[in-house]
Parts: sequence; structure tokens; C-alpha cells
Amino acid sequence: VQLMESGGGSVQAGGSLRLSCRASGATSGTYCMGWVRQAPGESREGIATLGSGGRTTYRDSVKGRFTISKDNDKNTLYLQMDSLKSEDTDVYYCAAGGIPSWDCAAQLSQVDFRYWGQGTQVTVSS
Repeated sequence: VQLMESGGGSVQAGGSLRLSCRASGATSGTYCMGWVRQAPGESREGIATLGSGGRTTYRDSVKGRFTISKDNDKNTLYLQMDSLKSEDTDVYYCAAGGIPSWDCAAQLSQVDFRYWGQGTQVTVSS
């Protein structure tokens, strides 16, 4: 499975961005998928997952502000980010696999995905 993110950039606090992740490869549609972010020198942080049946989970710090979704026809995962804060500044990664899709919520804390995109920078200025 190959993952390619796009949509990062710079925005002022309170603004919005939408990240996209196009997936390709065999059976990519059956995987647990998620978004992970990482600041320099810090551990990766799971922020949203999407598993079987369309079940979603979110890190507490982004609940109500971020929305994960997927267009199966386009094989593309999205992360809509609203009401952005300066502390959301990070490199954001799309990730997939590593765990059964029915247990996808566990990836929020385990962050043990098998496949990773290259990352896209999100910068929020206050």
C-alpha cells in the first residue's frame, strides 16, 4: 500500500485546512487508516482513526475540531481541520494497516501502523 498526502500549509489560528491522502495498492480499502502527527524531537501522536464500518476515533485534543473521512471511490482519506490552534503545528502523516480494521481505535494510542505516507507540514500562526 502506498500513501501520498497533500493539503498541508500555513494558516492563522482559527482557520481551516483539509489534508488528503491518496491510497494505492492491493486491498487498501480494507485497512484501518488514520492520521498521526509529530513535532520535532517528540513521539508520534495518533489523532484520528477510521476503521471497519466507518467507525472513527479522535484524540481528545482534536475532538469537535477535526473530522476524518474517506471517499472509497477515490481511495482517498481526508482530515478536515477546523478551529486550528498554534499547538496543532506539526508534520501530519497518513497511515494504514498494522492492526485489524475492527480494532482500529487502538491505533490512536499504539500508533503501530504498517504503512506510512511521507508527511505534510501544517503550521498555525497565532
